[in-house]
Amino acid sequence: MTDPANSTQADASIEAVPPARAPVTYLDGTSSRRRNVMLRLADRCEILQDDAVVASWPYADIRRADGPSGILRAMCVSAPVLARLEIRDATLAAELERRCPSLDADLPGAKGVMSIVGWSVAALVSIVLMVLFVVPFAADRLTPLIPYSIEKRIGEVADKQVNVVFDGKTCASPDGTAAFAKLMDTLRRAGGVDVTADAAVISNDIANAVALPGGKIYVFEGLLAKAESVDELAGVLAHELGHVKNRDGLRNLIYNGGTSFLIGLLFGDITGSSAIIFTSRELFQASHSREAERNADTTTIEVMRKLGRSPKPMGEFLLRVTGKEKGKGLALISSHPLSEDRLVRMSEQDISPSAPPLLTAAEWAALKSICKTPDKS
Repeated sequence: MTDPANSTQADASIEAVPPARAPVTYLDGTSSRRRNVMLRLADRCEILQDDAVVASWPYADIRRADGPSGILRAMCVSAPVLARLEIRDATLAAELERRCPSLDADLPGAKGVMSIVGWSVAALVSIVLMVLFVVPFAADRLTPLIPYSIEKRIGEVADKQVNVVFDGKTCASPDGTAAFAKLMDTLRRAGGVDVTADAAVISNDIANAVALPGGKIYVFEGLLAKAESVDELAGVLAHELGHVKNRDGLRNLIYNGGTSFLIGLLFGDITGSSAIIFTSRELFQASHSREAERNADTTTIEVMRKLGRSPKPMGEFLLRVTGKEKGKGLALISSHPLSEDRLVRMSEQDISPSAPPLLTAAEWAALKSICKTPDKS
């Protein structure tokens, strides 16, 4: 005859099930070790390993945790935060769900977590706004306040880095150097740029020219090789002198440094959040750089017209070097105005030459050959 008391106890519990029949995995929340355990469902959920109770969870404290389909993953608000049960047996999982009245209730402190998330989002938005507006404003205001002597020292450091990157291969054939110096002096005087602004040609196939903080200008041999006339090259050099005159190199240095400081201060390194800021910065910087490029193009127009030459060849030159850019989806992130738009602007300022060429034919030929080693025979 069955004892009624024992029958009642049997109805109220599930005996321990071997892991082989009903796999249950337990993580105790203090280590990463996953343990195979058994469950005994009596007045509470008892977790057993080797017939010993290693943890005991009140049903009212058990909550559902995120988990893959087909697995009941549970946690306990009165156990270590990272403690978990993973139950794959559907029957055992259903019985546990039946006994847990608050299985799908919100976790204690959930509102606090949402508050933290909300403040984190607000902080992220505030930093993005600072990157987009405050830092550029500060860069524009700080740049004129920094003495030119300090900018020159910064430029000297940048100049050393350039020489390291390009192995210090500066082109210096005597006749070519003389022609280049003559052209630069003419452009400096017309643009009202400090005569201490230095320039050189680097032996490299890159078709580009750059202006460093402090006034150093580098023209790469690849760009010089593509130039078909003195006016084409002169327009590019006048453009770089515009960057020197406007101190764009120093301004960008302050802007990039301030943005990197904010990212490093808040996130330490490139994380998902700082990547968002980085992307925002790059998009805005492209716009900011386009404005600087347009201002430098204005210098080209003013200098070339003052010298009695047309700025249009510079626009034609850039379009020939870059090719057509419209329709390539680059307008948003491009750091310079599209070459087609620049040519249109330069064409609107086109004039018939009213002064002699900036270099003679012999000087232009010498400049084109500035990177060639003189024949010593």
